Amino acid sequence: MINILIVGSGGREHAMAWKIKQSPLVNQLFIAPGNAGTSLLGTNLPIGIADFEGIKKAALDHQIDLVLVGPEVPLCEGLHDYFLEDSTLKQVRVVGPQKLGAQLEGSKDFAKEFMMRHQIPTAKYCSVTSATLSEGLAFLKTMKSPYVLKADGLAAGKGVLIIDELSEAEQSLKEMLDGQFGAASSKVVVEEFLSGIECSVFAITDGKDYQILPVAKDYKRIGEGDSGLNTGGMGAISPVPFADEVFMKKVEERIIRPTVEGLQKDQIPYNGFLFFGLISCQGEPMVIEYNVRMGDPETEAVMLRIKSDFVDLLIGAADGTMAHKTIEIDQRTAVAVMLVSGGYPGPYQKGKVIRGLESVENSFAFHAGTSLKDGEVCTDGGRVLAISSYGQSIDEALAVSYKNAQRIDFEGKYYRKDLGFDLQK
Repeated sequence: MINILIVGSGGREHAMAWKIKQSPLVNQLFIAPGNAGTSLLGTNLPIGIADFEGIKKAALDHQIDLVLVGPEVPLCEGLHDYFLEDSTLKQVRVVGPQKLGAQLEGSKDFAKEFMMRHQIPTAKYCSVTSATLSEGLAFLKTMKSPYVLKADGLAAGKGVLIIDELSEAEQSLKEMLDGQFGAASSKVVVEEFLSGIECSVFAITDGKDYQILPVAKDYKRIGEGDSGLNTGGMGAISPVPFADEVFMKKVEERIIRPTVEGLQKDQIPYNGFLFFGLISCQGEPMVIEYNVRMGDPETEAVMLRIKSDFVDLLIGAADGTMAHKTIEIDQRTAVAVMLVSGGYPGPYQKGKVIRGLESVENSFAFHAGTSLKDGEVCTDGGRVLAISSYGQSIDEALAVSYKNAQRIDFEGKYYRKDLGFDLQK
């Protein structure tokens, strides 16, 4: 039996903790820093996700055997490398790529070059810096509207602009290079716009072999009908009807396998999760982006559909034994409906008392942004709770989540009531 430390504090980490807790392989579970929900499953440790010294101390103090890194920031900042380089931490397994591999998410330019090198289908692009602005402007003129501009570095999900007018795109490119997103946009990737429907495909890998996890679709826009500002995600649905056997065969042959083989060819050590943000263009899958961790809120639906022992898969990724692992998938539909704070994704208030959690039935209330204050669960983020449910169909699962979303109350509560609108036959 092993002791596990999860790094992170969101709905993804709560859902992973819920799944890990079901494994007979686990002795003790710790979450750093965790939230009000994870405190019911393990021991929360008040340590920031980028506090490597604090994470090291926790790993040694609690005799941690395996660290599961939830968010991208500590991976891109080199938490895995930090463990490998410290002789006292050598025996602790880390699930999540080293800094070099984490650039698949940490640098859009690195990811695009990787895809081009290994013939992985993606949109045409041009990487631009202040020094090559004229090339970027010339490339924009060869594109059809709308125009896609992406900050090269991590911008907390906000560094992508989709613009209809050429003159506005030219102006935005200059503003981004002038520091609109700080250091993240000192380089900008200009991309052709791909039209189609999106989905999130996940694999867990040891760098050689992999298992494909359930596919999900998330909803990024704050408003119904996919209107308004982008968010971290307003909900997710799994499985995705259009990601059928034919589509997924293409995804594996053209995208997943070439990615894993490409990492080996480039001698990039990699273990943990690969997240493929895909778009189906008339049934042909293309990569919009890579992430190097599980998505949020997709995880709050995907975890419900993994029937096999999740910890066994984590050990396979860490130990290089993925070839001997199998995954069993629940055939039911799972959905997650995100309840958010009023004003999100703009300014919002924290510290609102959450009522009604005890009245939730037949759903899992995964905490995304919560804290405990004087014994009460309070809001502590823009995205507050993911209400996840099973059903025999998308409609059935959503009906259960929506019913429970009504039972939970906090000042300013908002959620989208149209999830799955684009998937219904």
